[in-house]
Parts: sequence; C-alpha cells; structure tokens
Amino acid sequence: MALNEKLLEILACPQCKGNVRFDEKLEGLVCERCKLLFAIVNNIPIMLIEEAKKLS
Repeated sequence: MALNEKLLEILACPQCKGNVRFDEKLEGLVCERCKLLFAIVNNIPIMLIEEAKKLS
C-alpha cells in the first residue's frame, strides 16, 4: 500500500495539528507527538481522534 505524496504533505494530526508520517509496517499514519496511529481503509486515511490507536 502506498499513499499519495501530495496527500501526505497536506495531512496533519487532528489532535495537535503536527505532521504525520506513513508507516507501511503499521499500515497507517503515525503522529509521533501524540503517539497515535490513524488507519487507512480503502486508501482513505481515517483521521478521527476517537478512531485512532494509541502507540506505546
């Protein structure tokens, strides 16, 4: 799975408004500051805080 680079440039964490990075292993977008993983379903990032998974 790959994510469009232009889309990745404009996406931000909905909680802290910081940058997110695509993590192929976790199959989602990661916010390092908030330690959240946002899933990607059918090539659409689910950028809802309540749907995100906490990373340790």
